Parts: sequence; C-alpha cells; structure tokens
Amino acid sequence: MASTSVTLTLPVLPLDDEVVLPGMVVPLDLSDAEVRGAVEAAQAAVRSGKPRVLLVPRVDGKYTGTGVLGTVEQVGRLSDGDPGALIRGVGRVKIGAGTTGPGAALWVEGESVDERLADPLPGSVTELVKEYKALATSWLKKRGAWQVVDRVQQIEGVSALADNSGYSPFLTVAQKVELLETADPVARLKLAVSWLRDHLAEQDVAESIAKDVQDGVEKQQREFLLRRQLEAVRKELRELNGEKDGEESDDYRARVEGADLPEKVREAALKEVDKLERSSDQSPEGSWIRTWLDTVLELPWNERTEDEYDIRGARAVLDAEHAGLSDVKDRITEYLAVRKRRSERGMGVIGGRRGGAVLALVGPPGVGKTSLGESVAHAMGRKFVRVALGGVRDEAEIRGHRRTYVGALPGRIVRAIKEAGSMNPVVLLDEIDKVGSDFRGDPAAALLEVLDPAQNHTFRDHYLEVELDLSDVVFLATANVLEAIPEALADRMELVRLDGYTEDEKVVIARDHLLPRQLERAGLGAEEVVLEEDALRKLAGEYTREAGVRTLERSLARLLRKVASQHELGDRELPLSVGADDLRGLIGRPHHVPESAQDPAERRTAVPGVATGLAVTGAGGDVLFVEASLADPETGAAGLTLTGQLGDVMKESAQIALSFLRSHGAELELPVADLKDRGVHIHFPAGAVPKDGPSAGITMTTALASLLSGRQVRTDVAMTGEVSLTGRVLPIGGVKQKLLAAHRAGLTTVIIPKRNEADLDDVPSEVLEGLEVHPVTDVRQVLELALSQAEAVVTAAA
Repeated sequence: MASTSVTLTLPVLPLDDEVVLPGMVVPLDLSDAEVRGAVEAAQAAVRSGKPRVLLVPRVDGKYTGTGVLGTVEQVGRLSDGDPGALIRGVGRVKIGAGTTGPGAALWVEGESVDERLADPLPGSVTELVKEYKALATSWLKKRGAWQVVDRVQQIEGVSALADNSGYSPFLTVAQKVELLETADPVARLKLAVSWLRDHLAEQDVAESIAKDVQDGVEKQQREFLLRRQLEAVRKELRELNGEKDGEESDDYRARVEGADLPEKVREAALKEVDKLERSSDQSPEGSWIRTWLDTVLELPWNERTEDEYDIRGARAVLDAEHAGLSDVKDRITEYLAVRKRRSERGMGVIGGRRGGAVLALVGPPGVGKTSLGESVAHAMGRKFVRVALGGVRDEAEIRGHRRTYVGALPGRIVRAIKEAGSMNPVVLLDEIDKVGSDFRGDPAAALLEVLDPAQNHTFRDHYLEVELDLSDVVFLATANVLEAIPEALADRMELVRLDGYTEDEKVVIARDHLLPRQLERAGLGAEEVVLEEDALRKLAGEYTREAGVRTLERSLARLLRKVASQHELGDRELPLSVGADDLRGLIGRPHHVPESAQDPAERRTAVPGVATGLAVTGAGGDVLFVEASLADPETGAAGLTLTGQLGDVMKESAQIALSFLRSHGAELELPVADLKDRGVHIHFPAGAVPKDGPSAGITMTTALASLLSGRQVRTDVAMTGEVSLTGRVLPIGGVKQKLLAAHRAGLTTVIIPKRNEADLDDVPSEVLEGLEVHPVTDVRQVLELALSQAEAVVTAAA
C-alpha cells in the first residue's frame, strides 16, 4: 500500500458527542454559532468548488486527534425550518497546529490520511468483507430496512465498508471515535464485525426473552379470559338452580388474608393459595387444596371461651348434676382455682403452654364417667365435644390421613376442635381402654402427643401439617380397666378413680335424676307415680347389684312401663304410691338377696370348706366364693385340682396356700396328713367367668383350713389379700371397690391386709360405719377371725 499525504488548512467544525465518518452525509443546524462560523469561514475562503470544513468530535470538552474532511454540499433550511447545511464526510485528517484564516472559526493545519489498500485483497480480508455484509444484511432485515440492504451489498472498498458502520445506532460515541482514529481499514472492519456480531447475539437473546414474555402474557390473558367466562357460566348455573352467589366462594386469597390466623398458618395457607391459582380447574389437586383451605379456615385458631371463675358456682353445678364422685369434683374445682389465680396474675401462658388438663376417669360401667364430662364443661363455661374411641384401630383416626390419599381427612382431635368452635373445649375421649391396634397402626401411640401436656402445644395433624395448640384443652379420658391402657399413655394422664356408688348414693341418684327422666319417658307426671324411699332402696340393694346405676335405671323404666300399661288396661288407678312391698307385684322377685337375709342352713358358707372372698371385675367390685374339698383316699388321686377358669397368678396362689398349710398345719392344729394322701380340689363358682390375681390367697387358705378343721367360715365375713409362703398377708388393689361390694352384699366384717389400711380413707363413711374392717398381717389372724369356734360347730351339728 503506497502512502501519500496532503497538508490542508481548514476551519474546525466541532461536533459535541457526535462522530461523522468518511462517506457519511449529515445535516447540521446552523443556528449553533460554532457550526455557522465554521461554514461561513469555509465559504469565505473558497475560490472555486465546494467549501470544506474539518469535522472534529469534541467529547467531554476535548478534541480528538483525528478529524474528517467534510464538504458543504448545500446550505438551506432543515425540515423544521431552521437554517442548516448538508455536509459529506470525505476522508480522515490528522490534526496539526492551529493557524489563522478568515471568519470567526478556528483554523488548523492537518494531513490527509491515505487509506488505500493493495490490490488484489488478501483472502482473509475478502472473507471479512463477506462476513460483515452478511451480518449487516441480517441486522437490516430484522429492522425492515430492505432498501438499505442493496446499498450495503454494492459497497466495494474495505475502508468505506468499515466506515459505513458509523450509521449503526447501537454504537456508542466511544466506539465511533475508536473507528475514526483507527487508520488501518482492515483493523477498522474487524472492529465493526466484532461489534455487529455482539449486537446481533444480544438482540437474539432479547428477542427470545421478549417472545417468552409475550407468550406468557398471552397465555395469562387467555387463561384470565377463560376463567372469567367460566365464572360467568357458573354464576348463570347457580342462578338457574336458585342458589345464592357466595362472595367468598372462590376468592381464597382474600379469605386467607382476612382470616384471623397464626402467622405460620397464614404462610402455609398462602402457599397453598399460590398452588391453587397456578393449577387448572381440571387438576384433582385443585379440589384437594380447596378442601384443605376450607378446613384451615373453619378451625377456630384464635377463638377461646372465657372460663367461669365462680368456683362455688361451678361446684354447685357439679353437685346438682352428679351425686357423689367427690374426687373428680375436687380435681375440677382445684383446676378452676389455679386457672383463676394464673389469670389474675397474668400467667395464662407459661413457656408457650397454657393451663390445660388431662384426666383419666377410671371406673366400672354406669358410674357416670361419660355424663360427667358434659357436667365439667357446663361448670367451666366451655364447649363440650365427645370423641368415641371404642374399637378404633386406625392411627389416622387420631392424627389424620396424609394428603396424598384420595379422600384424606383430619383426625378426630382436629375435627373435635372444629366442631367445638373454640381452642379450649372439654374433649371427652370415651372408652380409651377399648382402643385396638393392627397393621394400620396403634392409635394409643398416636394419643401420646395429644395427651402429653409438655408436647401438645405443638401438635401436628398429618392432614393439616401445621402446628395446633392443644395446651388449653381439658381432656377427660374414660376407661373401665386401667390395665388395658398402655403404660406410657396412662403415665401422661392424671388418674381419678370412680369406684362405684354406695346404696345411699344410689337412692339419691334414683330419686333426683333417674326417676324424673324415666317418668318423662313413660309419659307419666311426677305427681302420678311416687316411689317411696324404701322402694328405691330395695331396688338398689336387692333387684340390682352393680357399681353403677344403669341396671337400676332400667328397673325403674320397667316398673314405670308396667304402671302405665296397667293404668291403660284399667287394672290400676293413678296417682299411685309404690312401696317396697309393691315391687314384687310389679316387677317380680328380687334377684340379689343378701347372704345375711338367707336361712343359715341355705348359706354357701354353712358347710366347712367354703369361704367368701372379694374381687374386682370390669363391672366393679364383687363377692367371690371359694369352695374346697378332699377326695376319698381310696378313689381319688393325690394332688391339687383347680377349676373355675383361673389365671396363672391365681393358680400359683392356690399352690402357695396349700404349701403353707402343709408346712404349718401342725402349728395350726390341722390334720395335714390328709393333704398328703388325699387329692385337694379348689373350685371358684361362676366357672364361665375368667378369674385371675393374687388377692384370693387368704380366701383359699381359709377355705382349706375350714375343710381340714371342720370349722365353718363365718357367714358375715369376707376377705381379700395375697398370702406368702411364710403366712404373711400382702397388700392388694381395689380396696374401695371390694368394700363397696361387701356392703352391697350385706356382709358386716371384712378382713384386709394391714398395709392397705391407708386405702380406707377413700371409702365413704357410711360404708365404713356398716362394716367392721380388720387389718391383718398374718394368716393366723385371718383364721382366728374367720373360722367359727369349735363349740359352735358341735352345737350346729347337734
């Protein structure tokens, strides 16, 4: 490439933050003083041809070292009417020193730059030219500038092609200055190709993003339109069916935001609302989410009833609705007193836990455990909910189903809270000892968290999967048999025993509660049929023998039905007063005549070898008889035979009793030789009823001693206690229930272990007054108290 340069003297036309490259034609506004001065100076200096100026970019007040020689093509008016000039860039000029010239413009000397390349062009430059034209064509087509495409394709020179990129609007002033000051055309074209390639890549990304956004917007608009149409169709269908259009039917977000929910529950609900809004109506997940949201919104998260802190009034309510049961009444009164004091001192919540309670009411059927729960709620001013657990075998019944299952539901605890409408109801867990377990899980294990005061403030139901505070709930669990409750679960509950009613309490209950209810059910008025107290007492003592009052109520219902029937048949006139002597004519003979009321010769203990024991069953305390006999030495085999469906513990007690008598028979003046040579048979009547436990030990010992000595056991004596090989009488359980059973059976003397003497404090005073209780420590004391004297036996035989 030959390099020649020409020295030029030109007026400077400054371009603020603009760049004009050779080959470009630009209009300039002559209203600018510097522009007008440069053009007028060029016009004044020219003798022939077109006026020439030096176009120099001025960036941040500084001139560049290279300018462009421009010729003034035309002077006239711009499109907006202002004076202007049309100037064409011709070639690059290296700016030199300043000089003088006509007019008000700045004159400088400069050297023109020769940009010609050798011919032919190298192959790499040719490829570069093709690439630039291809990129420029692609860019122009995207902009729709089809008329410019042909012009670009017709440009042949490398320098002109590189300078043509000066028209590109995406180039910055700094990039255009770099093009201006790069003298080598090939290097300049490489810069132009690089910048154009980068711009096209950015444009492709931007177009892709814009397309995705546009598609998303169109989809949302289409979905919005379809949903509005669907809502309109549903509204029309509701109006067609005569249904009211609910304002909150589908607007779950507004319902969640407007509901009084704990913060974490609100966050979980809003997440589900987001999922619901993203899901389609055809998706089954939408209906699951709606069901879950409905359940959450219906729960009373911050609703609580105010407790009644009238302690005397609460106790009066309990006394009015239930007779007896002082233990549980005392416990509820204590609970309310503590709640009142905590509330007065601002200590309602301690460590995130409120002052709930977990009580287990254990006792035989019919003593009022279930109805007591409702009375407790009434006394406290709380809502009451009953949860029946009898026969429940599925763990999900307690903790709820996972939401992955079709038809999933929350557990019974959550449903109880929802039904109550408050977070502090009284929840009665009825028949907790009847909960079973199988392959579906162990519901009793699921109740561990529910009934643990240290954990249930953060109870999580599998369906809800949010924390539910149960620490303010009063849980009352009922059970007939404490041993049937798993030990870990029983440890979490405060045990309150309801051991049954005395005869006096039964009379009060029948008079104040059962009789009015049964009169109403029989369609009789209180003045039409009056039951005297002696009739009620005989019903409770001889027609029924139970710990509770269910059979007593059925007897009352039977009696009143008989009276109503006879009145309708014309056989009996009303009003009627029923006494004890009238019962047999109405409901037949009594079923449970006390032993003391029977003829002495007909009593079970009228022969040696029979003793009266006391036992505890699922129905409360009961009287148990033990019979012993010796086989004929010639026909019977030696050894011990036990009958009556006895458990292992009771069989071992019989072996211990027999071993004690064999080893201490001489001391007790008993013919122990008979025990060695003859077979011993011990039988417990009511053989269809399973029996077990150690508390019949002294009863079997007494029966065997009576058999060997020939002395009868006193008919008015009953006993309970475990026996050891040395003759010690060991403590047993259920003393209160057993003494109540002895009192019901008409017995007057009871023998108990000395170490159970403390349990007598729980026995009602009227029962103790009717019983002579003998605490003993040794079997010898038992035999001395229970066996009749020898001379009495001789007299009876005579």
